[in-house]
Amino acid sequence: MGNYLVKCVECGVVQPPYALNCQNGDSLLRTEYLTKQLNPRNDLSGLWKFYDWLPVKVPLKSLDDSLVGERPSVYKSEVLAQELGLDNLYISFSGFWPEKKALMPTCSFKDLEAPPTLQRIMERKDCPVLVVSSVGNTARAFAQAATEAGLALILVVPSEDLYRLWITEPISDNICVISVDGDYNDAIDLGGRISTKPEFVSEGGARNVARRDGMGVVMLEGGLVMKALPHHYFQAVGSGTGGIAAWEAALRLIEDGRFGQNLPQLHLAQNDPCAPIYVARSGSKVQKECPKGMYDDVLFNKAPPYDVKGGVKDALESTLGQVYAITNQEASEAQKLFEESEEVDILPAAAIAVAALQRAVNTRSVNREDRILLNITGGGLTRLKEESEFNMLKCNLKAKPSDLISDTNLLAEIKEILGRA
Repeated sequence: MGNYLVKCVECGVVQPPYALNCQNGDSLLRTEYLTKQLNPRNDLSGLWKFYDWLPVKVPLKSLDDSLVGERPSVYKSEVLAQELGLDNLYISFSGFWPEKKALMPTCSFKDLEAPPTLQRIMERKDCPVLVVSSVGNTARAFAQAATEAGLALILVVPSEDLYRLWITEPISDNICVISVDGDYNDAIDLGGRISTKPEFVSEGGARNVARRDGMGVVMLEGGLVMKALPHHYFQAVGSGTGGIAAWEAALRLIEDGRFGQNLPQLHLAQNDPCAPIYVARSGSKVQKECPKGMYDDVLFNKAPPYDVKGGVKDALESTLGQVYAITNQEASEAQKLFEESEEVDILPAAAIAVAALQRAVNTRSVNREDRILLNITGGGLTRLKEESEFNMLKCNLKAKPSDLISDTNLLAEIKEILGRA
């Protein structure tokens, strides 16, 4: 199976190559790479620089034979660092900022997850159609990568989030978009039921090692630029999967032996009061009307992988991590500070992480000389709009949460749309 194994975090048993769950329990799975030291592949572009630590046999290629998948830009901050009184603030920017060599086509670090996930699907003998449920950013990233590679894809999205489904590639007929008259959890439920049928498969969310290892590239690139692991890692999270990914990547860098022996402290930020991970950590409450009124509702996930073995709780406990509940006002002020300091626009979710860093500085949870890696998970949208064409994906099918896959023609319609009838 190439240069890696997939093992259960809890029992340590090697699992089938493309498994999402342990056959012996509910634990997350984790990749174990045979290459124990990080050896950047300078002959490969984008995130494939880290090919040795991505769970694929070969990189994903586009229809014109170029590689699909960019990597974040990590640089040492000057102005924002000065504003915050920090000497070693490093920013990982996932978005579109050509001057920093950041070229992510959907302006989100979800562009790190899609290419390795799609490539793993291609490498399966049955090569099923991937099913992705999303409120926007993830769907956009998968649509972009699938279109570039010419792969079939099913997107299940709440109807009110369809406006987020744009890509910079010309629209093709390889994607079926299903809008759900409901919320994100309704989309997840419908997508899950579709993926149980032959020819389809769920992308797996936090259980997908390709998604987590793709996001782990942020920590790997940060380690290379800093020549060491950071003391602190800040990120805004919805499900918390990005936090798990950072933790796992740090574990690999420690095993490498050249980046230090101490895990970075995770600082995971959510939007108050719609903050389930903060609630699980602190015992406070989430409002019933969530995600309405959030600074960025892409950060709300009702059921994050918190208690599962190898999940968010383990990542926080292992790193002595902290969770923040950031108000809308804090986020707004943080976004203004970042954009004025670094002279680039960021997505609202990233502002939540900046606000968490501000709070940590004010409460002295970080020291002036500490190495800090701030993950700006999305930005550069203004610039991208000026330089690229936005193509909106159309809705192919409409569904209700109550639709029973076995009792409707939905599967037949999907297959017809994708040319698989």
